[in-house]
Amino acid sequence: MKRRHRDVNGLWMNWRESGEGLPVVMVHGLATSPMLWRNVMPKVSSARCLAWELVGYGNSMSQGARRNISVAQQAVYLLDWLRALRIRRAIFVGHGLGGGVLQVALKRKPAVCQGLVLVNSVGYDAWPTPAVNITRRFPRLVERLPKFLFRLAFRRLMRISHVTRAAADEAFALYWPYYAEDGPRAFVRQAKDLHLRDTRNVITALQQIAAPKCVIWGARDRILPVRYGFRFARDLDATLQYIFKGGHFSPEDHPQIVADAINDMVVQVQAGGDASQPEVVRRYG
Repeated sequence: MKRRHRDVNGLWMNWRESGEGLPVVMVHGLATSPMLWRNVMPKVSSARCLAWELVGYGNSMSQGARRNISVAQQAVYLLDWLRALRIRRAIFVGHGLGGGVLQVALKRKPAVCQGLVLVNSVGYDAWPTPAVNITRRFPRLVERLPKFLFRLAFRRLMRISHVTRAAADEAFALYWPYYAEDGPRAFVRQAKDLHLRDTRNVITALQQIAAPKCVIWGARDRILPVRYGFRFARDLDATLQYIFKGGHFSPEDHPQIVADAINDMVVQVQAGGDASQPEVVRRYG
């Protein structure tokens, strides 16, 4: 994956890119970065994969200072970036908070969507999560947390969100450096702009998009319960990839399953993009 960056309307944007072909835009979620997709992108064929970085996260952490980094505004940043890269249509893949950003962006500009994959995504009343709500309610208390306590909490988040300890430790090693210097304050900046209202009333608009849709969810997700995956699949008439032993970070725990779903969608779009699809549940042990 090559690291890319570009000034877009005075905002320095970062992303990772690999491959050639049909654009596939991937958006990560809270506490991570485009590296979330590191094991998915090499497994996607016949596509130009672009893993965009949320403003105020990862290597773009400093860009979020004194800026609105709500889900609604992230959707604006994403659409601006797509215009700058002259990407008129793409398949979109979003995890967690990134799924919420895509829902808002595609409601605003549905014509850009050739396909949508939601992976353990925020939506409905499933978010903000308890950790985010506590941070928003007691921001000064969180900001004053000793760094070692925040580090322990961050490691705990990784461990309850992954299937194996090894995967959790790898994720911690990847993402903790972004928070190591000013972790509590950085997390408060991110949390304060997260509002449930941003993803309200998006489902009806997404239902009108004539493009294939897929939902991927880990049955053991302790952050966003799997019942929301079934709800998304029902409301969007989407295929549901149900990972029986999966947790929250499906792109890291089960990259092949995520990549296979993307590859299937790429083939479908290249073949004509028939949006009519039965509601299918695929279970993975």
